[in-house]
Amino acid sequence: MIAPELTADAGTMNPLSTCDLCDEHRNDPVDRFRVLPPVFRDYGARTQFHGTVATVQCHEDNTSVREAVHSAGHGRVLVVDGGGSLRRALLGGNLAAAAEKNGWAGVVIDGAVRDLEEMRRCQIGIRALGLMPMATDKRYPGLSNVSIHVAGVWVHPGEWLVADEDGIIVMAAASH
Repeated sequence: MIAPELTADAGTMNPLSTCDLCDEHRNDPVDRFRVLPPVFRDYGARTQFHGTVATVQCHEDNTSVREAVHSAGHGRVLVVDGGGSLRRALLGGNLAAAAEKNGWAGVVIDGAVRDLEEMRRCQIGIRALGLMPMATDKRYPGLSNVSIHVAGVWVHPGEWLVADEDGIIVMAAASH
């Protein structure tokens, strides 16, 4: 079995937890099932979220993140490779509100975020390495829909991400 019966509807949470998924997929090859390290903190109103992965790779410039969250999310999860930088926030309250409005299930950022109070009000999942009040520079917008390396783990567009209080897993696309 590739994945449990998961739905792309961001409002319907799968009854299986990340722990259950890890137990079920413990012998899967690494190209089919991966666990992100426990370095991400929770900043959105939703602690459980899942969806098909869309990716952005950028460094201290959130132009591509802005473009992504202003597009239709369709219950997807935006995963951002910010290179682990904590010097500039790649997502703040305005962009989190745009992600919620446009139907994103969540955003996972290998980098920093800001505007904690505003993000906590957004009914999406938001995970990041930490808080940083400094906004980004606009020098190089980055790349979208490319394979990225997040906290030492490869994440590919079109894969499936499940996050809950216990962690974040990425696996081959869910069977529908």
